[in-house]
Amino acid sequence: MTKKNVLWILLDLVFLVIFNVVFFVLGGSSHPASVWISYAFIHLAYLLMLLTPFLIKKSASRAVFGFALYSVSSAYFLVEFVVGLIFILFSPDSYKAALVVQLILAGIYAIILISNMIANESTAEAEQRHQSELVYVKTCSAKLKGAVDKISDKSIRRKVERAYDVIHGSQVKSSAAVIPLERQIDNLIDSLVTDVNIGNFDSAVNKAERIVSLAEERNRQLRISN
Repeated sequence: MTKKNVLWILLDLVFLVIFNVVFFVLGGSSHPASVWISYAFIHLAYLLMLLTPFLIKKSASRAVFGFALYSVSSAYFLVEFVVGLIFILFSPDSYKAALVVQLILAGIYAIILISNMIANESTAEAEQRHQSELVYVKTCSAKLKGAVDKISDKSIRRKVERAYDVIHGSQVKSSAAVIPLERQIDNLIDSLVTDVNIGNFDSAVNKAERIVSLAEERNRQLRISN
């Protein structure tokens, strides 16, 4: 455990230590059930707030997800702390009001928190899908650009550049229907790069034309499906 982690733990314990010292010094240990219920719910709310980082989805939007969940957990803790203190100070003999009110608060918190977590999951999945879709255009474009830079003959270079332009300008969003075409294109590009590296430019031109044809077919299918 690092020194930083130890310091964070100590910081988290400050509230618990102060709250419990004040609670027992001023109030002692003899209380009705309503007080102990409130005491337990305050601790539960604080613990849930501390555990919030473990509920945050790892993604590019982690900071945004974290802010939303922290806001919900912090708001619940503050409301619960105020409500719990009211029951502790008034110490009603019946435990029912304290239990019902704080169960309702916990239920509202759970609904809002879980709803936010579901929304975060959906956003993270959409981000991951978008990143995977970017791979086709970015990777294929980069490979073709590298091949173009190695060709000195203007006529051949222009034909390979045509393939690069079509791929680079392709629609990023993909679909399951065009994945086989994308794989064919990627394989053809790898083969084209090999041809350029060994100086087999006739084969490279043929593959560039095939790449253009397949890429245009991919884009056509995507336009139809959308």
